[in-house]
Amino acid sequence: MQILYDITAIVLFLPVLFMFLIRATRERGFMERIRQSMFGIFPEHALDSIEKNNCIWVHAASVGEVVATSPLIKEFRREFPKSPILVSVVTASGYEMANRIIKDADSIIYYPLDFPWLAGRVLRRIHPRVFLPVETELWPNFLKTAKKLRIPVMMVNGRISDKSVKRYRHLHSMWDDMITTITKFAMQSPIDADYIRQLGAPPELVTITGNTKFDQTYTDVSEEEKEAILGELGFSKDDKIFLAGSTHRGEEDLILNAFRKLQEKHNNAKLVIAPRELLRTMEVTHIVKSAGFSVATRTKLQKTKSVGHDVVILDTIGELGKIYSIGDVIYVGKSLVVHGGHNILEPAAHGKAIIVGSNMENFKDTHALFTKRDACVTVDNAEELNREVLRLFDDEKERARLEKETLAIVNENKGAARKSAMLLKETLDSYEAKERLLHIKSTEKVENLQTYFINLVHSKDVEGFGSNVIVSFLYCFSALYSMLVNLKLGFYKIGLFHKEKLPCFVISLGNVTVGGTGKTPTAQCLAREIRDMGYRVVILNRGYRAKWHGDVGVVSDGEKLHMDAKEAGDEAFMLAKHLQNVPVLIGAERALTGRYAIEHFGAEVAILDDGYQHWQLKRDLDILLVDAVNVFGNEHILPRGTLREPISHVNRADVCLMTKVDQAAEGSIEYIRNTVHKYNENALIVESIHQPRTFIPMDEWHDHIGETGLAVSEIKGKRIMAVSAIGNPASFEQTLSDLGAIILESLRYPDHHEYTVKEMEGVFRQADSEDAEAIVITEKDAVKFPLEVLNGHTEIPVYVISVEVTFKEGASEFRDMLSKKIAETIRKG
Repeated sequence: MQILYDITAIVLFLPVLFMFLIRATRERGFMERIRQSMFGIFPEHALDSIEKNNCIWVHAASVGEVVATSPLIKEFRREFPKSPILVSVVTASGYEMANRIIKDADSIIYYPLDFPWLAGRVLRRIHPRVFLPVETELWPNFLKTAKKLRIPVMMVNGRISDKSVKRYRHLHSMWDDMITTITKFAMQSPIDADYIRQLGAPPELVTITGNTKFDQTYTDVSEEEKEAILGELGFSKDDKIFLAGSTHRGEEDLILNAFRKLQEKHNNAKLVIAPRELLRTMEVTHIVKSAGFSVATRTKLQKTKSVGHDVVILDTIGELGKIYSIGDVIYVGKSLVVHGGHNILEPAAHGKAIIVGSNMENFKDTHALFTKRDACVTVDNAEELNREVLRLFDDEKERARLEKETLAIVNENKGAARKSAMLLKETLDSYEAKERLLHIKSTEKVENLQTYFINLVHSKDVEGFGSNVIVSFLYCFSALYSMLVNLKLGFYKIGLFHKEKLPCFVISLGNVTVGGTGKTPTAQCLAREIRDMGYRVVILNRGYRAKWHGDVGVVSDGEKLHMDAKEAGDEAFMLAKHLQNVPVLIGAERALTGRYAIEHFGAEVAILDDGYQHWQLKRDLDILLVDAVNVFGNEHILPRGTLREPISHVNRADVCLMTKVDQAAEGSIEYIRNTVHKYNENALIVESIHQPRTFIPMDEWHDHIGETGLAVSEIKGKRIMAVSAIGNPASFEQTLSDLGAIILESLRYPDHHEYTVKEMEGVFRQADSEDAEAIVITEKDAVKFPLEVLNGHTEIPVYVISVEVTFKEGASEFRDMLSKKIAETIRKG
């Protein structure tokens, strides 16, 4: 969908340019719009205070959005006095309106059109602190770049119409990509909030702040100003003013007919028509003259004063908000034709009697609010419009009641702009705190062809011609790999491939992604839980990267270690080191190691570590781990991505165990729950966290099983170097930062990297040069750490952080399920 969108944008560039150039010959200032929006050429000094200066970028498409933006800018200036504010618009009328009513912005520009080569270039140049689209101004290429640059996006004064819901659903994956870019949704009403949730917004990211148009202040008009406006239009204060705002083609005839009836009864009646499109001024002038009325335009009256005309056509930008103040009865357009209506809050802010047509779909919440209070009049056709216009001009008491009620509604609903500013502050504080953790100075310590491919496989978005060519080939292999995985699984399901059953309770523990889910500490936690239930439990590990070769390897008998880290492999050694009374065995054939464990250790429960894809062995419980920090990797299948099998294969899991939920980004947990239940309604979902247990001096770590160390509080305030060769180093770094450590630099090596003496010597030299008080590594790194390096570097201690898993939400249900299933299986056996 994205590729099709980009191709369409490229094809349309020249036609759009041609159309714009034609408009430039007729519309003053339109050439400036072309320069900015189509080529990204901004006026000199326009971005001097904005560019890469942590600005707040507010985007309002046209006049209506600009009006909504005005009170927002005032509140943003109040809440963020040191942040420059940039406002962008799409239309020429919006640009003129913004320059007229938004005085607190540091710069106002035309928004770059969403061409693939332009949107990203402008965003990279400005690089704002946050991007705030007003209502629903979302553009795919712009948001794609914002995501790459890690620029938070918060929708403000969000509004979704019925038509928009249907339209966005047709965008499928492209809409999903856009909506996942947005950090927070500040919606106008419960209806809008419900719509955006239906379109995929995580409920916890959606907040109702109200409509900022209730807060507009530029509409405050004194009695002296009203009298001056009347004089400028050639009217007097004794005239009865019927004002039709934002009219569309087909409405002017209906309005003029109602006005004719009004003039027949009130000869001092006057009419103001404000067409929504200024380009229709000549057309509307012709319609008025053809109806037999005398007419003047606002622009001509500004040059030459005149009186005696029946109708004034408002052909200026940005004045309607104030001119509503002189109307006695207001009709708000686009509502008697099937277009969805316009916002009635501008005349309501002046306390006016308002008439609208019944086509108010785009503003149904506002219309419903006023209708519920009997604060506006809704008509279905021309006959009803004639009758209601006459009634309101004749019945001053009813008109006064409507005026009082509309003003009361506006005053009661003020405060949306303030709420939005406070929500923005809260959102930025939270987002930037997490970004500080993620942007700890880190260095990739090994860069070669292998690490290049690893980074390519892990990335979601790829840049560069060469990388894209390689990724295209990888996609082909991914399709083949996915087909083979499904075929192999299918053969097991139909019995073509044999599954062996062990005479004990078998639990598979694994994931659908490669690396970084916290599987090893989870296996430790699970083994302890089952051991403490009174069962004899063993762990069967495949022995990844083990130097030992054979059928069955005993890493630990539960009391004594029989292999070192090199012989057993880092993961198996870590399991054995921490688990007392839990034997740990390695071997490629889990059925073989399982039978050995039953025969020699009396195993009643066998945990298949990393066993979700080990289909050769029947299991009684499948536990799937999902990392809440790196959710489903980049969602591509190997070798293009990090998925071992399609996400839909979560349907095999009995339990989905979310890890590191305390470090998850907003929306991640809900996304995981929705994804799992999409494919597996019956899976029990359990949440867990990784808690630092202790810091163990490196020279003590290898000594014995189940050691204790220093309290985690002792790391607070220490200047440290972090060193890791794990699947998700960011999680390790965040844990240290959360504990209060001052991370001078994090040195990242490839997952499962074998450290050399030379490398560690370099780490100590760097730590010494930066005055580090300690070097901190993970247990996975400790098993590969060359101990001989410690002999010459006693001045800087090396600590191993030991973490443990704690089950949180869903824990009691999980334990009940586990206990019941194990007991039933063993009783039957």
